[in-house]
Amino acid sequence: MVKIVLLDGYELNDDLDWDKLRSVGDCTFYDRTNTANEKEIINRIDGAEIVITHKTPINDYVISQSKNLKYIGIMGTGYDVIDLESANKHNVEVTNVPTYARDAVAQFTFSLLLELTGQVGLHNQLVHQDRWSLGPDFTFWDKPLYELKDKTLGLIGYGHIAQKVAKLAHAFEMNVVFYNHRPKKIKENWLKQVSLDELLKTSDVISLHVIQTPQTINLINKTTLAKMKSTAILVNTSRGKLVNESDVADALNHHHLYALATDVVSKEPIQANNPLLKAKNCYITPHIAWAPFETRERLLAITTSNLQAYLSGSIVNSVIERKNSQFLTYEVLWYLFTT
Repeated sequence: MVKIVLLDGYELNDDLDWDKLRSVGDCTFYDRTNTANEKEIINRIDGAEIVITHKTPINDYVISQSKNLKYIGIMGTGYDVIDLESANKHNVEVTNVPTYARDAVAQFTFSLLLELTGQVGLHNQLVHQDRWSLGPDFTFWDKPLYELKDKTLGLIGYGHIAQKVAKLAHAFEMNVVFYNHRPKKIKENWLKQVSLDELLKTSDVISLHVIQTPQTINLINKTTLAKMKSTAILVNTSRGKLVNESDVADALNHHHLYALATDVVSKEPIQANNPLLKAKNCYITPHIAWAPFETRERLLAITTSNLQAYLSGSIVNSVIERKNSQFLTYEVLWYLFTT
């Protein structure tokens, strides 16, 4: 029976059923593996033909020392934790799980936006603190409340998640514009494709939906912030490093940006010295947009089916194939991510 090692399954272990994966081979599961300890990673992989990982990195040295390794299954969409050149060189197949979290991340994008504009959490807390029962009026509010109708939502990147966010925004009667690295054909008459400069200048809400590459790191910085409305809301459910956190914190604290709502930060878990923690009107959640039960259940099912396909002699969701044929430059990577 094929030997399978799961390096970091803690996000799924509590409430999901691994029996389908167990039926494929001899499984050893670890909740967590020290991502900075190559020796521990190698020791755990030792002898395994199949490795499943989420965030545990598998670099060239680890691959070269893992003589039996034939297949790496990534429990997620991003594959920056794998040295793909090394995997290709050593004939190791690598698969991922694209688009599994589209609906959840789009939903969470709007959860952040609705929290900012409706202030549900704040006022629920104040009611439980007796602010309403002890007040003189039938109503009160402590922060401004906003309608989304007729506001402009600007989407940076227009891949699967952004397309779903656009539909949600349209249902709220927002004006929706987007910027994509390369022009896209669209059929919706309520949707407008614009330049990045126009998006930054005209949007009331800006939502980030591009992958992290050298071209997109610090995409939101002093220069781009200066082009945005001081009343704008910035939402990030993509990657933390797209945002220069010091620049955004400064803009928030000096009222050059109304609010930030982010599910991701540059270093996770968040560090105590992250400037966003002390910034005004900044909402931070702990990278949970992908984490609904149904989404994680889908992630596990596709991870397992990827492996079953590989063992039956066919390849599904191969990262190696896409890299060899298409992912030649980071610019192309960005384009394909936003397609």
